[in-house]
Amino acid sequence: MINIRRSFSKKLSVALFLLAVPIFVVSLGVLFTQSRKMIRNEAIGHASSVLGATMQQLRRNLITIETATNVNLWQVEQSFTPDSILHFTNHIVSLNPHIDGCSISAEPDVFPKYGRYFSAYTVREPDSITTVIEEPYDYINKIWYKTPRDLHGPCWVAYYDEADSLELTLDGMVASYGRPLYRADSSFVGIISTDLSLLRLSRSMSKMKPYPHSYFMMIDEEGRYFVHPDSTRLFKQTIFTGADTRKQADLIVLGHEMTSGKRGSMMVKVDGADCIVCYQPVPGTSWSLGIVCPDSDVMAGYHKLTYIVVSLLLIGLLVIILLCYRALGHTISPLYQLLDKTQIVASGNMEVYIPRTTRTDVIGRLQNSFASMLESLNFHMGSVRYISEQTQRKNEELLHATQMVQEADRQKTAFIQNVTHQIRTPLNIIMGFTQVIGDAGSGSLSDEEKKSITDTMSHNAKQLARMVQMLFDSSDTGLFQELESHKNDRVSCNEVAREAVSFVKFHYPDVNINMETQLADDFCIETNRLYLMRTLRELLYNSAKYSDGQHVVLRISLTDDAVNFIVEDTGRGISEADSEQLFKFFTKVDDLSEGLGLGLPLAKRHAQNLGGDIIFDPTYHDGCRFVLNILR
Repeated sequence: MINIRRSFSKKLSVALFLLAVPIFVVSLGVLFTQSRKMIRNEAIGHASSVLGATMQQLRRNLITIETATNVNLWQVEQSFTPDSILHFTNHIVSLNPHIDGCSISAEPDVFPKYGRYFSAYTVREPDSITTVIEEPYDYINKIWYKTPRDLHGPCWVAYYDEADSLELTLDGMVASYGRPLYRADSSFVGIISTDLSLLRLSRSMSKMKPYPHSYFMMIDEEGRYFVHPDSTRLFKQTIFTGADTRKQADLIVLGHEMTSGKRGSMMVKVDGADCIVCYQPVPGTSWSLGIVCPDSDVMAGYHKLTYIVVSLLLIGLLVIILLCYRALGHTISPLYQLLDKTQIVASGNMEVYIPRTTRTDVIGRLQNSFASMLESLNFHMGSVRYISEQTQRKNEELLHATQMVQEADRQKTAFIQNVTHQIRTPLNIIMGFTQVIGDAGSGSLSDEEKKSITDTMSHNAKQLARMVQMLFDSSDTGLFQELESHKNDRVSCNEVAREAVSFVKFHYPDVNINMETQLADDFCIETNRLYLMRTLRELLYNSAKYSDGQHVVLRISLTDDAVNFIVEDTGRGISEADSEQLFKFFTKVDDLSEGLGLGLPLAKRHAQNLGGDIIFDPTYHDGCRFVLNILR
């Protein structure tokens, strides 16, 4: 016992010996598997025996009907008159309790006295036998008449007896044995058809089923059901109906086996359940009879026994597993603890304590060695960790500073290029016209040309002045002046709006700007007139510049706490993606467009400093709509 405690290998040997239990489980599983096969083989034999007995009963019924029909055939043919036809149909049914009905039907116009059609029919009812002359109907196209007529010989057919206009019929599904009738001169005169109720036959078969949920099914040469417990399938569905060739290949194979007239047994998944199906052809017909036994019924006793054995097995295994777990866990639990500690150390966390132990086996010595190693590592790694942390922090600060310098340099370069380009264009125009005036002299230019040149130079000079003012406003000095500006000017809303419209029309005389106001001309607010004017000018300036120039509207409305200046135009508008960049400084929707990217950001800043805001309306899709609201 002491050697086992001191020897790790012996402890593992004991554990491995206990793990041999699965071999026992596998052996037991093989035994149960073989038992399952034996039970299924026995079930197949039992089902085949019941199927054989049922087939003998069915065959006796069919032979009885065939014999009764064939025995009376020559008398019917010799005395083929309406009275004798009525007599023989009644005679055949009365003498044979297995026959449910009999009809003798003449070819059209054989008995002109009775009209085109003549058919006598006898049916067995629960308490009586009734014989009638059927109401005239087109029976020559019925399967029980047409099939033996076309084959010129006897045959069995199965069909669903629809009442049509008849007063008396055999309810439900019918198996009919038909034979053609001939006169002495071999001329065809009609069909004698003897009926067997498939409903009664199904009830008789169901009493012989070997298992509680087993059932019989009968199909014809096309796989069509005419005996089945599910009445919705009878004569409407075949064994192949709805079968998936990939998931229900076994059912399709069964259908081909039965329609080919073969006999045998198969394991088939029927309606989603595993079933044993035994089948064989019905002699003298093109039909096939099968018995379906659900595997759950076949294996019911096996499953009950399995539950008991499995329960005992599980309890035993749980006891064995518990004992093995306790023994093995007690043996190697220090290893798991040591593994957890070493994984924490491997992840970089040295703040771990591994206790020393008094165990003298290999696990104890290993634990003490790891404890000594960890103490040494902690001593040497402390200084290394400190140096690494300091170095990493410095590197991160340096990287962040480098990125900020690079971004600032990029923005500076882009801004200088943009300002240079925007200022160069009006300067070039002014310088060009200045040279034109100097070269031409004052006398060689007409007044109209002088005015045009003067207006162009004035327009571009104002453009330069506007850009310079924007640059100043965007600077720290401009921001300081704006914040320190007085906001107690008494400003007429309509008046400042008209001045802004006049300013923009001066720069864009061809643009049509309409002004609509709900306020009186003497309605005033306290604010800073200069910055309110600049904000309105910027909004109108952008609409005149980027819209179609024909539908620019400035609307002034009043709310409970603010005055709204709404600038609306019709044009290409601004996409939702670009609308997020509208109010960012030095940002333009189109890098190739004119401007410094300061107009709308400065206008929004002016509005916010005045106690209001500028809002872009994303619901307006015919162009652009900006709303400047100023608190009253």
